[in-house]
Amino acid sequence: MVFLLNKPKNVISSVSDDRGRKTVIDLIDCPYRLYPVGRLDFDSSGLILLTNDGDLMQKLIHPSFSVEKTYEVRIRGLISAEEIKRLEKGVKIEDYVSAPAKISLTKADQKKETCDLEVTIHEGRNREIRKMFQSLGYEVVRLHRIKEACIELGDLKSGEYRRLKPYEVKKLRSFLDRNDR
Repeated sequence: MVFLLNKPKNVISSVSDDRGRKTVIDLIDCPYRLYPVGRLDFDSSGLILLTNDGDLMQKLIHPSFSVEKTYEVRIRGLISAEEIKRLEKGVKIEDYVSAPAKISLTKADQKKETCDLEVTIHEGRNREIRKMFQSLGYEVVRLHRIKEACIELGDLKSGEYRRLKPYEVKKLRSFLDRNDR
């Protein structure tokens, strides 16, 4: 079984928390033991899948499957086309270079000096998108995941969840089988 949750900010992507913070598991009413598929930072929001299917989970998180994740990102500052190209090619972050990304500018607000972008990555290392933009001097002020693999968040409100329909699970498995290496 697979659930789709619109994770609110200030909720951790874990089964439990030794510091007593709310977890994604706390938000879902299900009698079965579920596990979050991957991570979504405490201060990020959006799509996270939860499942009790270990094989499906392994395929979704294993780097060899190159599962794409798409985010709506708001940064403080006005980014240039050249800087977007640099991010798309990969930038130095700590001891590695980020994998190529797909980035499109969706809105630039001159008054507020912010930019909204759509960012698609397939690596998903710890706080990778935040670190990518930070490497160019930009602060990410909003990070919201809207798509993973072939599953889209849609119109679920923050904190809402739903069980994936059988055809969606089949579509997801088919998607992963095509990317099996």
